[in-house]
Amino acid sequence: MVVSLENNAPHQVVIVGGGFGGLYAAKALKTANVNVTLIDKRNFHLFQPLLYQVATGTLSPSDISAPLRSVFSKSKNTKVLLGEVNDIDPKAQQVILGDEVVRYDTLIVATGANHSYFGKDSWKEVAPGLKTVEDAIEMRRRIFGAFEAAEKETDLEKRRAFLTFVIVGGGPTGVELAGAIAELAYKTLKEDFRNIDTSETKILLLQGGDRLLPHIAPVLSQAAAVSLQKLGVFIHTNTRVTNIEDDIVTFKQGDESTEIASKTILWAAGVQGSPMGKVLAESTGVECDRSGRVIVEPDLTIKGYNNIFVIGDLANFSHQDGKLLPGVAPVAKQEGEYVGKLIQRRLQGHTLPPFHYNHVGSLAMIGQNLAVVDLGFIKLQGFLAWVFWLLVHIYFLIEFDTKLLVVFQWAWNYITRNRRSRLITVRGAFVETKTVNT
Repeated sequence: MVVSLENNAPHQVVIVGGGFGGLYAAKALKTANVNVTLIDKRNFHLFQPLLYQVATGTLSPSDISAPLRSVFSKSKNTKVLLGEVNDIDPKAQQVILGDEVVRYDTLIVATGANHSYFGKDSWKEVAPGLKTVEDAIEMRRRIFGAFEAAEKETDLEKRRAFLTFVIVGGGPTGVELAGAIAELAYKTLKEDFRNIDTSETKILLLQGGDRLLPHIAPVLSQAAAVSLQKLGVFIHTNTRVTNIEDDIVTFKQGDESTEIASKTILWAAGVQGSPMGKVLAESTGVECDRSGRVIVEPDLTIKGYNNIFVIGDLANFSHQDGKLLPGVAPVAKQEGEYVGKLIQRRLQGHTLPPFHYNHVGSLAMIGQNLAVVDLGFIKLQGFLAWVFWLLVHIYFLIEFDTKLLVVFQWAWNYITRNRRSRLITVRGAFVETKTVNT
């Protein structure tokens, strides 16, 4: 069916995707003389930077999620549709959601990115990534399920495989996962088991480049590596994973190949644009890069269509110093705000200069009281960086009650060194049946 619109209706803006880009574009338009339709296949906005804390039992999914209808309940020009866009008709100016059609005057596509396994898609089942709530719950199941399985395992070699965690990718997600799992194994769970010593856990962090956190200053990258090593994490740089099969990870450093047995392999390397990139390419002829991201113009429109914007992780914006903007929340936020302002300026018969990203800094959590922060003009590490990291993430959480919940959880975890969200909620964590010696 066609969603009917009044003939004299205000300018129709359709936003596909309720992540940071889509959310902040809609917020920028909340007082404009336009009608906004926000479409997402989920009914909530997810604060992805804290997904790793769901995966490691610090927070619950609801702590980092905000219902989209609640976010825009007071924005009377904004409506939310739950659905997945399957196609776009740029000539008719319509987006298609199954048997529904929604017309637009301006379209904003902000559907983000997925994991890239560099052509080895079969690895996805054995090495889950971290982009959605479901990913985090699955990762949590595997992490805590590994300790439970090790507790029952009597074969020392198999037990060692359960207590070996391999994380592929040394960006912020990989670093934060490694630090969180190290704190779990060596502190939080230390007294919880009777048949295993969790301090025997081995955590490997594999990074393809020559250092961790390549987007921050080298001195902070080195500080992060030192902190992780003190926590017990084994770091391998200039390392390429060549195979994952039968719970064996094979990786190469130079000409040397190594195999390690691990029951828990976590993926934090590589991204590719969401399937909407391909949909746009087929419907508009726009060019995509090798990772499936849409190449955009300086004003974030696509070539040949000045009423279609692509923002966030799906956009390849390389007009600033010739460098591709990273797929991080501040970039998506600023792009969304820019597009919202540009639409309003256009309706007034004006325009704006090309988009320019104001770099607000890079940061990563290593562990309790440990973080690194690169603001350009100042570089922090250790406790002060950790406090700054906490404040920034609290600030960017969407709803006030969510902020309070997260502050309370963090305070409780800090005092007790406990993680209350350690639930294995999916059946079949490790289904091997063993005889338990007591």
